[in-house]
Amino acid sequence: MQLTGADLAVRALENLGIRWTFGIPGVHNTELYDALDRSDKVTPILVTHEGGGAFMADAVSRTGASVGCLVIVPAAGVTHAMSGIGEAFLDGIPMLVIAGGVRRDTDRAYQLHDIDQLRLVDGIVKSAYRVERHEDIVPTLYRAYAEATSGEPGPSFVEIPADLMMFPGEAEAPAPYAPSWQAPDAEPADIAAAAELLTTARHPGIYLGWGARDAGESAVAIAELLGAPVATTLQGLSVFPADHPLHVGMGYGRSAVPAAREAFAGCDGLLAVGVRFAELATGSYGMDVPADLVHIDINPQVFNANYPARVTIEADAAAALGALREELERKLPGRRDSKALCGRIASAKQKWADSWTSDHEGDRVGPGVFFAALRRVLPRDGFLVVDDGNHTFLAAELFPVYQARRFLSPADFNCMGYCVPAAIGAKLANPKSDVAAVVGDGGFLMTGLEVLTAASLGVGVAFYVFNDGELAQISQFQQIPLNRKTCTVLGEFDLEGVARATGADFIRIHEDSEVEDCVQRATARAAAGHPVIVDVRIDYSRKSAFTKGIVKTNLGRFSLSQKARFIGRAVKRHFVG
Repeated sequence: MQLTGADLAVRALENLGIRWTFGIPGVHNTELYDALDRSDKVTPILVTHEGGGAFMADAVSRTGASVGCLVIVPAAGVTHAMSGIGEAFLDGIPMLVIAGGVRRDTDRAYQLHDIDQLRLVDGIVKSAYRVERHEDIVPTLYRAYAEATSGEPGPSFVEIPADLMMFPGEAEAPAPYAPSWQAPDAEPADIAAAAELLTTARHPGIYLGWGARDAGESAVAIAELLGAPVATTLQGLSVFPADHPLHVGMGYGRSAVPAAREAFAGCDGLLAVGVRFAELATGSYGMDVPADLVHIDINPQVFNANYPARVTIEADAAAALGALREELERKLPGRRDSKALCGRIASAKQKWADSWTSDHEGDRVGPGVFFAALRRVLPRDGFLVVDDGNHTFLAAELFPVYQARRFLSPADFNCMGYCVPAAIGAKLANPKSDVAAVVGDGGFLMTGLEVLTAASLGVGVAFYVFNDGELAQISQFQQIPLNRKTCTVLGEFDLEGVARATGADFIRIHEDSEVEDCVQRATARAAAGHPVIVDVRIDYSRKSAFTKGIVKTNLGRFSLSQKARFIGRAVKRHFVG
């Protein structure tokens, strides 16, 4: 049958269950946008910048509603989107990226947007294809989707030249998509070895990452059987309920909160699931990982990359933990007594939270006061989306997350500008859930105009802009050792003016006494379908445990002479000027 490439592509997307595409139309993909407009299953979303579109697609995938999809123009559209594509690649998030391509039927050189896009995206995608024939469009999109969603997920890229999209060609009607990849099964011998190691450990611990997001029930059961404290990565903050008495927080090394450091002291056996022991998650590799390590992951390349493991299990986390749970139930006569441990964790957590609320003074908003109020107002199944910055680690330390996939954060690519568009994507994919976005003023300046996209779509999100006039995380890293703030102080801008320009409501929070009422008002307006920009005059004078911890960790690795140089320079600059 004769179909245009645009029609073939849309039929493929419909069969794949794609619900939205994000991007901006141009001369090379206008036929594809016209075909999308005729679809009753896929909705094209216009964004203000392709980078924002990529972050929206990323968030759609992270919430589990669908696989996020980009439809972008070649060259500039691709380079604009690459930050979001890179975030998805390093964070293990599935994404389907469809770009137009230059015409191949004109014999003309130096066409508009004429660049080798496959070379351009090499290194930030799992696979990249250029379609050459009409009959290859559907199979290629199916193959790219399968690669994006199999193993450790990630983005796949498909270029469809403009002439294929515009003109009809011979191709079969798209058959339904049938996934063929299956995760490898855990070897029974490896499960038995893992159970033996964990049951013989005097003080086992559990460390969970994003890869364990769908294994929460088994993770809870195993923690209770072993009486083991549970820490998570930043990206995996939502995989274990924060109100479980064995939950301790993000990480457990020098950069962790006191509850985690105390609960993991003396840990002699560790179960790590869906983690890569990456720099951010480990606080610059500041965690003491015991020799008796059981490491479960779908990607075997992560094994022994930073810490050697006694037992490695390549498998889906939910399946592997289900098998490990059954083995532990056979080996253990009952749950280990963890009452004393849980009591110490609860006490340390409460003391930490109280130190951020009861002792706060000043004419700005205390982070502890803000996050405590946000947690009281936001429903249990509400989403919190953050950016990259100082607020990220304050949120990780001060905001309890109760359900899987309810905390979204850039992680290993660690891209500023993630929050605003990602929050829009999360709300679009979960219209019945409340979505709160916390972003630094620097991150907001990068992608804040996507609030216009939210207003245009009637997508209600409360955007809390932590406004301190600086790039606070790096500013603190400069101030501690250097007593300088080079290129980290922002120019003044009017957030209320941005709200007016984008069609958002506006609220300003000056001090602690206003927080609860303002958060309630912002949440109510967002629930009514209105985006709200909230100017939070934040007090960053107290540093997070993460910030203080990684400074100590990295300084401790310096040679004696370099340590003396850095400390001497800091002392001189702080006390002499």
